[in-house]
Amino acid sequence: MMWVVLAFMSAALLGCYDFFKKVSLRSNSVVGVLFLNTLFSALLFLPFILLSRAGVITSGSLYVPQAGVETHLLLLLKAVIVLSSWLCGYIGIKHLPITIVSPIQSTRPVLVLLGALLLFGEQLNAYQWVGVLLAILSVFLLSKSGKREGIYFVHNRWVVFVALAALFGAVSALYDKFLMHTLQPILVQSWFNLYQCLLMALLMLFLNLFSPAQRAKKLYWRWSILLISLFLGAADFCYFSALAQEDALISVVSMIRRGNVVVTFLFGALLLHEKNLKSKAVDILLILIGLFFLYLGSK
Repeated sequence: MMWVVLAFMSAALLGCYDFFKKVSLRSNSVVGVLFLNTLFSALLFLPFILLSRAGVITSGSLYVPQAGVETHLLLLLKAVIVLSSWLCGYIGIKHLPITIVSPIQSTRPVLVLLGALLLFGEQLNAYQWVGVLLAILSVFLLSKSGKREGIYFVHNRWVVFVALAALFGAVSALYDKFLMHTLQPILVQSWFNLYQCLLMALLMLFLNLFSPAQRAKKLYWRWSILLISLFLGAADFCYFSALAQEDALISVVSMIRRGNVVVTFLFGALLLHEKNLKSKAVDILLILIGLFFLYLGSK
């Protein structure tokens, strides 16, 4: 059951992360904000690597063991997948209401479910299947809510970016399950954040050298940018710790994590004053009911 608790904690932290991401991207450079996000995330976990190498930390959940070249290549691939998801997601969330973006991202667990059934042979019980089907239904209803705001899912290019982010995110989740079979959570989280920062620095340098449009985009500092990294780091730590549990199901963990939409909906309604909240509330209610069934099925 501990992995279920960790998954719910991760979901709550992810909701705060999404809100601070939306605030940070308002009239701001997507590439610049993403670079700072990866930089702060890398700096957050770099001390654990250094202290482990120096012998200050010798055991426990914060000890980062040494790894071979093959492991580092696997973690570099993880960084590429996550960075691709982030780039698409940041572009989409900048141009769409947060109460639309987060539920679209809730389609990710459906893709993860299919992958978990096919690749890892995971089996869901009746309660868990009810939870999954309710989540899928909420996405179809959400598309109707989006049309009332002039956002047509099929033809809107920003929706395409969010959908790609969800696809890359699903691939990342399945890859995480594979990594957690043999690697410790802190090893994965610390090194992939470092590699992600290096890749983002190279991308930012390339765009600034060869893209006049990118050079023209200004980056404005906001304290919410730092909070993105802090909440994401905490959310991922809970997430990787959940997956490290032997009885954890990636299909269920991924679905529970999409419960972050409840937190982002509250932020969007109370602080960002987004539109068409009544119909979206119905979609959120379905997601909550679905999460409740997932909880019952995982007891």
